Amino acid sequence: MAQWDRLRQLPAGYTQQLHELYDRDALPMDVRHYLSAWIEKQEWQRAARDHDLAMVLFQVLLENLDIQHSRFIQEESFLMQHNIRRYKQNFQRYLDDPCALASTILWFLEKEKEILQSFDLAEQVQFLRVEQETMEISSQQDLERRMAGLKNEVQCMEHAIICLEEQQDEFDFKYQTHKMEVVVDEAMKKDQIKILQLLVNKLNECRKSTLSDLNKLLDRIDDLINILVEKELVDWQRRQQKACIGAPDSVCLDQLEKWFTCAALCLIQVREFLSKLEELVGKVSYDNDPIKGQNPILQRKAETLLKDLLKRSFVVETQPSMPQGKGPLVLRTNVQFSVKTRLLVKFPELNHSMKVNVSMHREAPQIKGYRRFNVFGTKTKALNMAESQNGGMVADFRHLISLSVTEELHTINFDTVFELKGLSVELQASSLPVVIISNSSQQQSAWASVLWFSMLSQDTKDVMFFANTPAAPWPKFGEMLSWQFLSATKRGLNDAQLEMIAHKLFGKQQNYDSCKVAWSKFSKENAPETFWVWFDGILTMVKTYLEDQWREGLIVGFVTKGKEKSLLKKKRRGTFLLRFSESVIGGITFSWVEYTMTGEPHVNTVQPFTKVDLTQIPLHEIIRNFQILETENIPENPLLYLYPDIPRDEAFGKYYSEKTGGKGTKYFLQMLLTCHKDSAIHCVYCLSYNGTQETQNLCEVTVREKYVNIFGKETHPKSQFTYFAHGNVLGNNFVLFQLY
Repeated sequence: MAQWDRLRQLPAGYTQQLHELYDRDALPMDVRHYLSAWIEKQEWQRAARDHDLAMVLFQVLLENLDIQHSRFIQEESFLMQHNIRRYKQNFQRYLDDPCALASTILWFLEKEKEILQSFDLAEQVQFLRVEQETMEISSQQDLERRMAGLKNEVQCMEHAIICLEEQQDEFDFKYQTHKMEVVVDEAMKKDQIKILQLLVNKLNECRKSTLSDLNKLLDRIDDLINILVEKELVDWQRRQQKACIGAPDSVCLDQLEKWFTCAALCLIQVREFLSKLEELVGKVSYDNDPIKGQNPILQRKAETLLKDLLKRSFVVETQPSMPQGKGPLVLRTNVQFSVKTRLLVKFPELNHSMKVNVSMHREAPQIKGYRRFNVFGTKTKALNMAESQNGGMVADFRHLISLSVTEELHTINFDTVFELKGLSVELQASSLPVVIISNSSQQQSAWASVLWFSMLSQDTKDVMFFANTPAAPWPKFGEMLSWQFLSATKRGLNDAQLEMIAHKLFGKQQNYDSCKVAWSKFSKENAPETFWVWFDGILTMVKTYLEDQWREGLIVGFVTKGKEKSLLKKKRRGTFLLRFSESVIGGITFSWVEYTMTGEPHVNTVQPFTKVDLTQIPLHEIIRNFQILETENIPENPLLYLYPDIPRDEAFGKYYSEKTGGKGTKYFLQMLLTCHKDSAIHCVYCLSYNGTQETQNLCEVTVREKYVNIFGKETHPKSQFTYFAHGNVLGNNFVLFQLY
């Protein structure tokens, strides 16, 4: 969209700034409006120093005003005819100095851009969601302003170099004229020499001033580069590292690329200015010429800054990952993976000319059992813009295969050479440490290693991290666990759920902030009882079978048995909640509250359901059709209200199906496990049953086994094992047995 059109669409506060800008006679708003398209297409910056071009634009401006005047005559707009005629007369004052008119129009255009930039920055602030982000944007706004100031200083320096050249040309012309003229009068000759000396002195001062300004400009660029590489880039790298393990952090590189490119272009322009000074001193020089002494120093300084910036601008944009992996940074031998690099200085002329080479090895002393490994695939690709959605300088390696390795941590390295305008710089980027596995069964422990490293280490080259593994502070650890659920299901863990996990790890504490989790407790090779095995089993179950219910908050999930009872005892009869099993890997169970004849609350719990059960029947259907025998042996569903107080069918109704399961499916629809060994009780089981005697016998055997598991008895008299009833649930026949 044209600049003037954008300005006209701004909100009231910004249009007021526009009105204040044009509340002067130098450039009437009417002229800016009616000639907007033509004005924005002209090279006013060049015209401000080129008299001939300025004169041409001045004449065309007057002609355009004549055209507008004729148009208003046809439209019979008397007032606009008068205004246009008056504007044309006022512009006549620039006849002798058209460059001044060009400078004036250029000034107005730059001020308009400042208004638009302030609006764009304000728009960014409106999208902030948290105070921390507000602070970050404020910092970015400051950096954005400094970048804009830097570009303006470079433009001013360009103008200063042009003025210096013109001043030198003036001196050179007069000096050469003086040499060619034969002046007999000594007094006149002395006057001419005096004038030449004054010109030399003026030229010398101008050179000193230009060199001083160039040095200050390089210092400002140096400060900005430090901010870019030591803060902004480091912050992005940490965000990327956390995002790899599920953190909801933005890893977009567009803004960084804009800043890096701006700084690089400014440095390249400064190098050109210094080359121009070298060219000028080759034409005119004198004793104690400041350019001869200072220019080489400034050239080395500019080149060093540019090389440092370029070396840090080559990054891994997308970390290595497999298509079917548990997460990034876990690679399997003989399985393809992809990785993407990006150059943050964007030069279209380098498109396809820079070749990136990939190599993989462990940068550590040789240790027994550790081997170098290879990568098969396209190991060399060009940095180009075709493979990037936003037109960045990208090399995307999509079909690499790693082989023969069993080490813990490794880095993947990328090398290229930047060559432009006589500058050649070798660049290298490295991936975050990756874990190589040879079997899919190793994915769980490998991902645990990635989580631990990315949570605790910011030294991305520390491949020996696990030689002396640090413990994890609970605040970081809890946050990482929440990220796992957030990235997998779009819903993280709340404070109450995290407190239950902390209680499981550390026992009851007033405050867990000072607690730490040891690596050996989190994950240990070939150890089936580690925390991560338990937690990942739950995460996998939720992601596979219960993602929607978890995201809606229907599952309390992480809650201790004691906390569960205290929650349910305060609720009305039939209130139930869903929680994850603390003893069964990947298990989920539900408990509900009932009240005795004396009004005492009693909490019942079923045996946990695992993926074996949930594969055959969804949890919501189990809840929907769950029944126990109540008074007069009438089956009844005791699950009435989902905690805290949501009617069962209101909570799960949208997930119900008309029919689930099939004939011969072997699963328990319910198992009441709150059996007391020292009293006359009954345990009722409802099993799938296809109606044949053979299946009934199978059900009977299964119930006998369950009885033994509960009561610890090896045998049970058949007289005490009673067939009770049969019916139909979910399209499956069932049989009920009663144990006394």
